[in-house]
Amino acid sequence: QLQLVESGGSLVQPGGSLRLSCAASGSTLDYYTVGWFRQAPGKEREGVSSVSSYGSSTNYAGSVKGRFAISRDRAKNTVYLQMDSLKPEDTAVYYCAARRTTYSGVPPLRPETYNYWGQGTQVTVSS
Repeated sequence: QLQLVESGGSLVQPGGSLRLSCAASGSTLDYYTVGWFRQAPGKEREGVSSVSSYGSSTNYAGSVKGRFAISRDRAKNTVYLQMDSLKPEDTAVYYCAARRTTYSGVPPLRPETYNYWGQGTQVTVSS
C-alpha cells in the first residue's frame, strides 16, 4: 500500500521560497503520476502541479506557472515542489497525491483522479 508523507511547509514572507517534499513508502513512485494540491480555508481543493510516471511530463496551474517547479528523485522515492516568489494567495494546506498509471502524457490536475493522499503540510505566506 502506497503511503505519502509531505513536509517542508512553513511561514514565509511574500517573495520568499519554500521546497515541499512528498516522500513515498510501500511502493516505488515510478509507476505513479504524482500531483500537488492545495486547499485554503473556505475554498475547494485545487491542483497546483503534477508530474507523470518516470517524470517525462509536467503540468502546472496557471496561477503558479513560472514560479513553482515539480521534480522527482527516483533514488529517494520523493517528489518535490519548489515554490519561489510566494504570494499571500499561495497560503493553504498543500497535499501530495498519487495515482497508479502507465500513462506518460500530460498528468491531470483534477483531485478526483488521484486515490492516494498524504496528510498535508501548512504553507503560510505573510509579512
